[in-house]
Amino acid sequence: MDQEQAEAYLLSQPETSLYYPFGDDCKVFRVKTKMFATLALGKGNEKDSGSKMAGHFCINLKCDPDEAVMLRDIFPSVIPGYHMNKAQWNTIILDDSVPKGEIERMIDNSYMLVVSKMTKKDQQSLTLHL
Repeated sequence: MDQEQAEAYLLSQPETSLYYPFGDDCKVFRVKTKMFATLALGKGNEKDSGSKMAGHFCINLKCDPDEAVMLRDIFPSVIPGYHMNKAQWNTIILDDSVPKGEIERMIDNSYMLVVSKMTKKDQQSLTLHL
């Protein structure tokens, strides 16, 4: 999956919007007002992960803490969330080593984790689209 496919899939989630609170280099995807993903190009100077991320687009996704660790063990390109709570977020380096279907599943899970924490009213308005 490349960054264009990832962005298109992220934006296909119901009521998802894109904004840039961290500058033009980091796309933030949110459902209603809650962030569920970021997409940015790794520059290579990221602490602890720079060499892996250099030149690749990376997605930060919310994740169940137990599943987050399991995914990091399975895929070398899944690392603790860069600039995020490392227990609840993973960074996926888009280097073609993680299957597209698995990335889509992780995006869906991130979206649903955020939706599950919303008010019942907001959840109901979103389930009409699912």
